[in-house]
Amino acid sequence: MTATTETGEVTGTADKDFNIIWFTEQCLSNALRLEVYAKDAERGGDTELADFFRRAQRESRKGAEQAKELLRQRLTR
Repeated sequence: MTATTETGEVTGTADKDFNIIWFTEQCLSNALRLEVYAKDAERGGDTELADFFRRAQRESRKGAEQAKELLRQRLTR
């Protein structure tokens, strides 16, 4: 979605703030989803695929941690 104007009047939150909050939630949600995928692969005996999902999960967690730190910094200003 590309917007040329600020939509914060609709949500009550500036786009840039909404975006980092959304990103954080998506990373956390993705980490949860990837846990299910990894366990499905493990149950199917596919360790290569399970390892792939675990690596992707680590990256999602990393993104969430970085976003949470950025939010912490911005909220304490």
